[in-house]
Order: sequence, then structure tokens, then C-alpha cells
Amino acid sequence: MRHHTLRRHVSPDRLVRPDRVVSARRLATGTAAALSAFTLALAVPSAAHAVSRGTVPERAADSGCGVLAPGASAAAQAAVRAVCSQIGVWYTWGGGHGATPGPTYGYYDGSDPASKDDGSRYGFDCSGLTRYAYYQATGRDILDGTASDQYHSSLAAQRFSAAQGDGPLLPGDLMFWGSGYIHHVAMYIGAGQMVEAYESGTHIRRTAVRTGGDYAGAIRLAATPGNPTPPPAGGGSVFQTWGTDVRTHSSPSTTSGVVNTFSGPTQVGVVCQEHAQSVTAEGYTNDAWSKLTNGSWMTNIYIKGPAWLPGVADCGGSPAPGGGISESTWGTDVRTHTAPSLDASVADLFPQPTRIGVVCQKHAQSVSAEGYTNDAWSKLTDGSWMTNIYIKGAAWLAGVPTC
Repeated sequence: MRHHTLRRHVSPDRLVRPDRVVSARRLATGTAAALSAFTLALAVPSAAHAVSRGTVPERAADSGCGVLAPGASAAAQAAVRAVCSQIGVWYTWGGGHGATPGPTYGYYDGSDPASKDDGSRYGFDCSGLTRYAYYQATGRDILDGTASDQYHSSLAAQRFSAAQGDGPLLPGDLMFWGSGYIHHVAMYIGAGQMVEAYESGTHIRRTAVRTGGDYAGAIRLAATPGNPTPPPAGGGSVFQTWGTDVRTHSSPSTTSGVVNTFSGPTQVGVVCQEHAQSVTAEGYTNDAWSKLTNGSWMTNIYIKGPAWLPGVADCGGSPAPGGGISESTWGTDVRTHTAPSLDASVADLFPQPTRIGVVCQKHAQSVSAEGYTNDAWSKLTDGSWMTNIYIKGAAWLAGVPTC
């Protein structure tokens, strides 16, 4: 059973501290785990998401969801109402971890075939949902982080052990699972019921509490209303950092001078990104760095999102990842295959335009997509193949040899 909050590739809620920032997917770098071939043969995706950003998904009504017991604070009751309002919304890996709490598109987590579609699903993962609920209830982003971060929140006014079960819990209390590390969170609503974003391929649901297995206990928050954090000054694309004591540097290298140290999760404005020094941290490796609006640099390991941030331009200093000739893809949810054919298994999925390394190209299966037809396919540095329709440039790439 896989429950997770965003971790940046490899189930955020699957590792010990900070249980989030990377997942096996760190596309543009020395990926933390090789992506296994997906056995479904999929058609070339449209450049547009099937669900428009901001569109509210169709939801299944649940008249039994609400504050089902007395005694909870006003903020906790408001959080329950907020979490119940999301019943029927998609679970999506990494969803809800944008700069402002709320539903977002997720990411492929690099290990579960069911997560392959998370890049086109608009919703929440488990900690993204609870973050959003308490943001709606208090006006402040008090639960920014993974399930593990939320379990260790300094705002926990009371803690309940696993042995106590759900007996002492009140609506709005947060329940956690994990042995050795916390990998899942849900919200108790009373009467032995809870609401959770469970796993890829499912929708947010109300269900009976589970206090067996690796149930770790619960917390009650001392949350009071306040004002939301304003976005960073200076423009750029707004992202959120993970972790504590995260440093920015004067150049994209850990050996350069330290410019800032963020004591906890912080909103940052990102101007552009590039491949530079390879960094290993929290058990993951990535060579992508982001330039912030103040001119300093931060490794993408500590920025929420995939290894190569969606919608952020290349600063211009990136070599091709893994060698080869540097090219860039078009569109969203672009798939690569194990052979130059749409009938071959899917090897990887790029949720946003991505820099790739091309080894060679050949004429193979003719593909029609986005109003164009082309039989040229490019072999990437990881051995997978992509139709040239989704690579920027001519139908036959200039300067790339024939396979």
C-alpha cells in the first residue's frame, strides 16, 4: 500500500526526513531510481491537459461527511468542513504543494504505474489535503510540508499514541501512519470516521479509521486564524522550498558562498534553472539548480516539484543530461518508448517541456499528432525513443546523426 505526500520523486512520504523532496523521477539528473518500463501502449498525448488548470473535478457527494462529534475548536471544525468539500477530488502525487495551498497537478512518482497519470490529475496528496484544509480554516499556511513534517509540527497542542486508538480524538485531529518514518496523514472527523487522500488512482474519500498496522498516533493543533504569507518580492515563478536550514549560494555550486539560509519552508521566486553541479542530499541526486530573484542559486532538490521545474526557463548554461546532443521537448505529458514505435512500452513521461540528450535519430513508425505527421524518432541517452514531433526543431533534427 503506497501512501504519500510529495517528496520530489520517490514517494515523499516514504523516506525519513524530510519525507518529501524527491522521487525516483528526478528526470534531468542522475535519476534516483531507474524508471521501469510501463507495459501499456499509449497514444501520443495531446499538448493540452485533459483537465484544465483550475477546473473543479466532478465530485461524489457524501452527505455523511462533516463534523460528526462535539468538542472541537472552531478552527478544527472549519478544517473538517474544508476537507469534506474535497470528497471525490483526485489523489495525485505531489498535489496541493504549490506556493499557495490548494489543488494542483501532480507528478509521476517514478515507481507506481498508477501514478503515470498524476501529471494530468488536479488534486491533492495526503499532506497537501490537510495543508489546504487548515489553510482554509485559519488563513495561514500552518501545515506546509510532508506527513512527517506535519506529525512533528510545533503547533501540536496534544499528542495521542497509537495505543490510545481513536477514543480520545476530536474532529480536526490529524492521524498518522508509519513505522520509523511517517508516510501518511488523514483527518479525523468524529464517529470513527476520517477523510484521506489515499493513493494514485483513487479519489479523496471518507472512510472508517484504521488504528492497526503501522498507525503511529495523532496530534491536535493549536491553530488560530491569521494572515496568509505574501508571495516573494521580485517577480519570477513562485515555488516553495522543503526542509530546514536550506542554503542558497552565489553560484550553482555548494562550494560557492552562502547567500541565505532558510530555517523552514519558504516561498521563493525562481527566474530560471540550469544543469550544473550534481548534488546528493536526502538520499537523492540532482544536477538542476534554480536562480532566484535575488541572484542567488538553490539546488532543485530543496524546491517542491519535479527535478526540472515546470514552466521555468533554462538559464542557458545547461549541457545535455547524460551526454548526447542537447534538445528540448514541446508540450505536456510527453512519453518516451522502449522502441521507436507507439506500440512499444512507455519508458518515461515528461509532464512539462524538458531538456533531453539525443544520441541519434532514425526513420521508423509514422506518427500523426498535433496536426503533423513524421516518421523520425530520436534515441535518448537513457536508451528510450521519442517521436521527433515532440522535440523542438525540424522534422529531421539538425546535427544529430542517423542511428
